[in-house]
Amino acid sequence: MSFLGKIFTWWNGATIGTMLWSSRNGEHVGTDAQGNAYYRSKKRGEGQRERRWVIYEGNNDASRIPAEWHGWLHGAGEDVPESFLPPPRIWEADYTPNATGTTGAYRPAGALERGGKRARAVGDYEAWSPDA
Repeated sequence: MSFLGKIFTWWNGATIGTMLWSSRNGEHVGTDAQGNAYYRSKKRGEGQRERRWVIYEGNNDASRIPAEWHGWLHGAGEDVPESFLPPPRIWEADYTPNATGTTGAYRPAGALERGGKRARAVGDYEAWSPDA
């Protein structure tokens, strides 16, 4: 990404300001398999919860956060997830990005993007008519 993109766009990853703020006020605690970096605040006030955040590798998409890190971000545990993760199972699928709003999104038969026509189904409804 270009230098100007890092300054002005937040949707393609962290801006330079966010990176500087995180390096100054945050402690890097871990990175997940997709390269997302997780931070927690270096200091907190009396009686305040620890502040936690993520800096995405690439586009900002919350569906890219694995379940264990999602729990950590929301305060479900004190320990960093990498310290107690079970080994991956052979049946676990790799991450696939959320395709909503893209050309790769699922479009069922009858969707406007596929022409708006679908095969007639048995027992299809009939529209109400005021003459009936």
